[in-house]
Amino acid sequence: MIDTERLMTAREELHRLVDYIPESEIATTQKLLRALADPVELAILSAEEDDEPESEDECAAVEAALTDPSADVPFERLRRVRRFTTRMM
Repeated sequence: MIDTERLMTAREELHRLVDYIPESEIATTQKLLRALADPVELAILSAEEDDEPESEDECAAVEAALTDPSADVPFERLRRVRRFTTRMM
């Protein structure tokens, strides 16, 4: 069983500690906290930098995507589809 009183105390301490982080360390701290809160963010932060140049096909695909707004999917539709597929699992 989780000791909620102790957990909240630790959480409150973290909130207080944030106020004492030096300005020069705010960006680093923000990245670390995001990584702890979101595994996708952690994967992004720890991924190697992609230093390969884009191919002509990739450049053309990006250009086409940016110039053709008809391919956009409204957020509400994505959310409905996500909710549907989550229930199906």
